[in-house]
Amino acid sequence: MTSGAVEAARNILTRLHEVMASRSHAQAKLNTVVEVIGECLDSEVCSIYLLREGMLELFATRGLAQEAVHVTRMAVGEGLVGTIADQIGTLNLAEAAAHPDFSYRPETGEEKFHSFAGVPIVRRQRAVGVLCVQHVEPRRYEEVEIEALQTVAMVLSELIVNADLIDEENAGAFGAGQTGPEQLRGLTLVKGLASGVAVFHQPRVTIEHVVAEDTEAERQRVILAFDKMREQIDRMAGQAEFGVGGEHEEVLETYRMFAYDEGWTRRINEAIDSGLTAEAAIERVQQRTRMRMRQIDDPLLADRMHDLEDLANRLLRIVSGQIGTAASMGLRNDAILIARNLGPAELLEYDRRRLKGVILEEGSLTSHVVIVARAMGIPVLGRVRGLRGVVREGDQLLLDADHDIATVRPSPGIIEAFETRFAKSRERQAAYAALRDVLPTSRDGQRVYLMINAGLRDDIANLSLTGADGVGLFRTEFQFLVSATLPQRERQTRLYRDVMDTAGDKPVIFRTVDIGGDKTLPYLRHDDGEGEENPAMGWRALRVALERDGLLKAQARALLEAGAGRNLYVMFPMVAEPWEFDAAKAVFDGQLAYLKQQKKVLPEAIRYGVMLEVPAMAEQLDLLAPKISFLSIGTNDLTQFLFAADRSNPKLAERYDWLSPAILRFIQRVVRNLEDFRVDISVCGEMGGRRLEALALLGLGIRRMSITPASVGPIKELVGKVDLREIGEAMAGWLAAPPPSLRATMSAWAAERDIHVD
Repeated sequence: MTSGAVEAARNILTRLHEVMASRSHAQAKLNTVVEVIGECLDSEVCSIYLLREGMLELFATRGLAQEAVHVTRMAVGEGLVGTIADQIGTLNLAEAAAHPDFSYRPETGEEKFHSFAGVPIVRRQRAVGVLCVQHVEPRRYEEVEIEALQTVAMVLSELIVNADLIDEENAGAFGAGQTGPEQLRGLTLVKGLASGVAVFHQPRVTIEHVVAEDTEAERQRVILAFDKMREQIDRMAGQAEFGVGGEHEEVLETYRMFAYDEGWTRRINEAIDSGLTAEAAIERVQQRTRMRMRQIDDPLLADRMHDLEDLANRLLRIVSGQIGTAASMGLRNDAILIARNLGPAELLEYDRRRLKGVILEEGSLTSHVVIVARAMGIPVLGRVRGLRGVVREGDQLLLDADHDIATVRPSPGIIEAFETRFAKSRERQAAYAALRDVLPTSRDGQRVYLMINAGLRDDIANLSLTGADGVGLFRTEFQFLVSATLPQRERQTRLYRDVMDTAGDKPVIFRTVDIGGDKTLPYLRHDDGEGEENPAMGWRALRVALERDGLLKAQARALLEAGAGRNLYVMFPMVAEPWEFDAAKAVFDGQLAYLKQQKKVLPEAIRYGVMLEVPAMAEQLDLLAPKISFLSIGTNDLTQFLFAADRSNPKLAERYDWLSPAILRFIQRVVRNLEDFRVDISVCGEMGGRRLEALALLGLGIRRMSITPASVGPIKELVGKVDLREIGEAMAGWLAAPPPSLRATMSAWAAERDIHVD
């Protein structure tokens, strides 16, 4: 804002402050406001249009025919005024009639005025009206005048809302291109259907006071807020999750650049000089940024502007003292959570009865918040670009994470169709729930064992709800991910004991901590402090545990103590070489010897196993098999390693099919290579929870699967319809001579036998 703009805005605000403090009724105040603005900007016309009953109504004017007040009305998107409201943008025209959206209204007597400038009156990121000026002579208004109008529009928003001059409910019906239902497309991270109102994880601050009483006091508030924000950003730089190089480092550097940007600071201070409060000044600069964002076609530059938006929101929360997330305030209705990204601990803070779904602007299939959401049974849609520019707090949302879409502000017809699908989904779930006590047995009498994946103490209740045979994977890292510090051994012991107590006589396979890669812990860093360019194949899982042997020793002791007098199942993740298994088991043997020496009660039996995720291990199964009791094929990591395709990359996430002969032949070979050993083989991962993929696994000879609790019923029903000998023979033929599309061939095979696989 130039010094001229500051002076013009301050002059107008000083006079408006007197108008707002007067005891006049709202209409009289608006009539005075247009006179004040017109005089200060030496403009022949100044008009205010406000949103009433979904239409923009002329409420006050200086220069146009007074008979048109409360008579002239136009729809959002109609004429120049409607265009400003629709786009929440600014128009500055030397010749108004030349604009393609110009709409002539004869009752106003505006035909003699050529120049036109208008700005939106914004409330909570929504246009609730338009402030415009006109002049007889064709001319573009100076930047000074436009900036003064934008500042005044902020003050007007407070005046008109306090006076109940607008319908705030109708204000939500439009915004930047928001004239009705809108579909958002993304990447399904956790399947499911949900409906609720949009709730932002980081709620926007509502600015109650716009005009400053003490300019210097407001400036000091902003200075302190900037200092606190910069401390937060600098602290982030020292955390492991931001110290991994590549994209994260670039994002952090952009944040730091904006946080220390003198131009941004200067513009906020100039807005305060014009008479705005600290909050209003930040919002004023932010509004200008948003208007620029809508004119940017360059995606990279638009992303950078989003970074500035994030920082401005952070600064607003600090200066207003409203720092908590939506979780700390509590959910009042069924909610769909909106966030750029989310951590697992943050997700667990929410009331699970109210939280129905999550939509992320970023997010990936491998992020640990997705694993937690899946365990909680909450559908998640990720990679929704421009999400926060379309959805507003309180908008009705329908989330269809089965088909990669969410609908904002749905029409009654869309809601009805969605509810019909939702009802059918619930009917299916009820039918699956009825199979709880049915053992998964194929048509030809073969028993299949269905286990669940878990990671939270509460997840174990799903054993009785689904009738699953046990827990095929208990992710012990969840306790590490949601803790601010490394969990003490006693805490770990309590958790593992509680889990086994709840599971009763059903087995629980505890996977030792799988951290690193995308699951970084701020309290556990590389010795050299350097990040990894490819963390999925880097310092993670068993590699971390063997290097930081204190971590594995504590966990080994906790598991052995918790398993006293019972059967204990321990699984090591990401084993690539037999010696890694030997080294991990040696840690347990050492702790076992110590407990023996201390005369502690020991587990009745200990069964060790590994996760087969690294293809190299498949070439050495003959060396490993005699040492283990079970092997679990981890299809999520195995897939990305086989195809050299990072699943967190949206361009690759859907590129490679789980029904590719490459994966199925690999699993087939593993099953055959272990036929002569007493090793239980299971498949753990999303693949086993999908009906068509599960059918393929059954055809490969897999008789144990560890899947999400929600998948147990559908897979039980599938098993009961399949003749395993028949699908085994068919699969052998298909893999010997693969058809062009194995997915299409298998789908047709299943349809012929009335086996539903969608």
